[in-house]
Amino acid sequence: MTDTPTAPGTPTAPGGAGADAPTAPDPHDSRRQVLYWRLLARLFDHEEQPALESASLAVVEDIGLPSALLDPGASVDSVVQRHPGLAAELDGLMSPGPDGDGTRDRAAEVRRAALASKVLLNVFATGSGTVTAGQLARWQSDAGWLERALGCPPGGLRAGRSGAAAGGGVAALGPELGSVEAGLVARMHLREVLADPALAAQLTPSMSLIEQLLRDKDNLSGVALANARSLIRRYVDEVAEVLRTQVEKATAGELDRSVPPKRVFRNLDLDRTIWKNLTNWSPEEERLYVDRLYYRHTVRRTTPQRLIVVVDQSGSMVDSMVNCTILASIFAGLPKVDVQLIAYDTRAVDLTPWVHDPFDVLLRTNLGGGNDGPVAMAMARPKIAEPRSTVMVWISDFYEFGRSQPLYEGIEAVHRSGVKFIPVGSVTSSGRQEVNPWFRERFKALGTPVISGHIDKLVHELKTFLT
Repeated sequence: MTDTPTAPGTPTAPGGAGADAPTAPDPHDSRRQVLYWRLLARLFDHEEQPALESASLAVVEDIGLPSALLDPGASVDSVVQRHPGLAAELDGLMSPGPDGDGTRDRAAEVRRAALASKVLLNVFATGSGTVTAGQLARWQSDAGWLERALGCPPGGLRAGRSGAAAGGGVAALGPELGSVEAGLVARMHLREVLADPALAAQLTPSMSLIEQLLRDKDNLSGVALANARSLIRRYVDEVAEVLRTQVEKATAGELDRSVPPKRVFRNLDLDRTIWKNLTNWSPEEERLYVDRLYYRHTVRRTTPQRLIVVVDQSGSMVDSMVNCTILASIFAGLPKVDVQLIAYDTRAVDLTPWVHDPFDVLLRTNLGGGNDGPVAMAMARPKIAEPRSTVMVWISDFYEFGRSQPLYEGIEAVHRSGVKFIPVGSVTSSGRQEVNPWFRERFKALGTPVISGHIDKLVHELKTFLT
């Protein structure tokens, strides 16, 4: 008597008939594999695979999802507008979740695979050819949905603010998103777009776009230049608002109790006054006699500080130039902080007169060229008046053209004099940085290691010194 084949999905009793028969594949696993094979084919081949497309369509329709998920021309926004319930499913779709009880919901995994494939394809399968302003805007929106799916706020991953919950793998996508966006911007006829107010209005400011505008600003005029200035101003204001909040949280300083409190009514410490005068209470009269008033200290302990920011404005340091000019302007607005700003490539330029307006600073930069750190140091050193009250922030990849030793010797002398020296590899939206290993090792030995490229690390370092 032969064994009867086990039907797909039918459990078999241990040791019983069919115990040694091969287990039939779970249909949910097959569906998920179809969707992922289509995803890989679309990402790496760019050619439609009819068999995978028809099989994926059957899967999507069978699990109750709209066929628009397979339309490369449909934005995530358009799909969500027609099917609002999908918005909740997309939020946190690819973020790490709790382990649960160890059981797998294979049907739910198929659904997640279909939704994740849509978001990933829209963001990373960008095709070729000229990009319009509308296409760039659509990509930026789709990238926002990817960030939401990963558990980051829209714009957060590209701006290096992926949040504490985001793991290293998620954070590592930041540079990749920035690279894709930069490629799209490079494929635009940006001058023509800027010359048309309707098209320019579709642009959303981003680091990649600002970089192109700064590189091309000398070739713009009239309406195109006005639109470029407007976009730069919008981006500067948006970044400044975020950074200003970070700076103001911890720059108030401690109360200075060596300064007598100002004896005005608004500073009166009523609770302390009553407590200190309780011995003067008259039970017979039921009256408290006050022989001394107590006031709150309101003066914060601040020390006049000089902040010298030196920024490498060569082509590889665009993010740093933008972020640091904005950051310098914010610190320049703090009481008793004197900010000096120098930018350099093969020449150095003192941008201090415009430090309060990063928009003006950026319009005066000339991105590109090589690196000549000693030229910048020659301009920066005379600005050191009181070394112990001075911090020098030097932002560069430190790839010098044959003058590494002179620059390091100048930096070492500044550090030995008592100046707080902070070398920064870069201050980028992604946190990615590349620093000359020769300098990295010497800074570490000097006790001034290169700090991380995320701007919040630099904010922390500066607040620690200035408060």
